[in-house]
Amino acid sequence: MVQLTLTQIASPIGELLLACNDHAVHVLDYIDYRDRMHQLLDHRYGRDGYTLVEKPDPLEAVSRIQAYFGGDLTACDTLPVDTGGTPFQQTVWLALRDIPAGTAISYGTLAQRIGRPTASRAVGRTNGLNPIAIILPCHRVVGSNNALTGYAGGLHRKEWLLRHEGWLAI
Repeated sequence: MVQLTLTQIASPIGELLLACNDHAVHVLDYIDYRDRMHQLLDHRYGRDGYTLVEKPDPLEAVSRIQAYFGGDLTACDTLPVDTGGTPFQQTVWLALRDIPAGTAISYGTLAQRIGRPTASRAVGRTNGLNPIAIILPCHRVVGSNNALTGYAGGLHRKEWLLRHEGWLAI
């Protein structure tokens, strides 16, 4: 049985749910996507394979996420993560950390960066399954024409995050 801590975090774009153990963040998602968070955890650990207990600031992640929203755009860059997923998914998700705040790249560019230049659609699907929003900045991936395509948390949040980071003009 895996024990994870569950913490709720207030943010300018809605309440966030953080699930982690003593070593790494496993999930960061929006509270209105609580069911998605449970589906991710059920898929990874089995429906009865984990428990969630409350803890105020595991890994100092809450403080770092709040610092990000306060303007320190690199505050979450070194938070340890444990995404689970297939090797391909892990490669895509971890490559997101190489996209600096204030920039955005296309799905095709991300596919090229991971050495899979013809896999832009698979990269897009995988990006949409990212279990750790903001920390693994899937919001920094846009369409080839810089269109704000797809974001599991809603396009209004993707737009807010990109404006916050200075990629979109205010």
